[in-house]
Amino acid sequence: MKIYQIDSSARKEGSTSRALAKKLLNRIKKPDDHIIYRDLDDEMLFVSGLTESGMKIEKKDQTEHHKKMFELSDTLVKELKESDIIIISAPIYNYGPPATLKAWADLAARVDETFRFKPNGRREGLLKNKRAYLVITSGGTKLNSNEDFLTPWLKFILNFFGIEKIDIICADQMALDYEKSIKEAEEQIKRIS
Repeated sequence: MKIYQIDSSARKEGSTSRALAKKLLNRIKKPDDHIIYRDLDDEMLFVSGLTESGMKIEKKDQTEHHKKMFELSDTLVKELKESDIIIISAPIYNYGPPATLKAWADLAARVDETFRFKPNGRREGLLKNKRAYLVITSGGTKLNSNEDFLTPWLKFILNFFGIEKIDIICADQMALDYEKSIKEAEEQIKRIS
């Protein structure tokens, strides 16, 4: 199996979402599994300077930024396509996703690679038969509350890509009771078989 672990916290040290994702990875990985790791805080580009809809710019019209953007996009798509299990760790920042996670989704959304349009105009995700685990943390936001714009968005994006088997591990409202939130998240990880 190939496990694709994606961390999106802007914090390198002391990140709860990163620490919980590592515990989850250690829980589910088997000795022969191959791990693909991506830290979105290390190298992420934002989609910019497009000349038409979608991720399309004629090669002759591409700037150096465009070339780097498409190269990274191709890599992210390849990593997604090759993986069997995806672990995404994400803190809720100001009620939504970290900017780097949104950038990742923008670069990974490629027509005829991760999704396609059917003749009737409906979209179809092309990354079927994959499982995703979302490790969500927050200081004060309650998971799946009216103030949580990260979790439903991330689930929608993965469904858009065709990934429908999604499990969530959360340590939410850590500012209210850190120990309780962490303990509950660790219990959720232990229950995964």
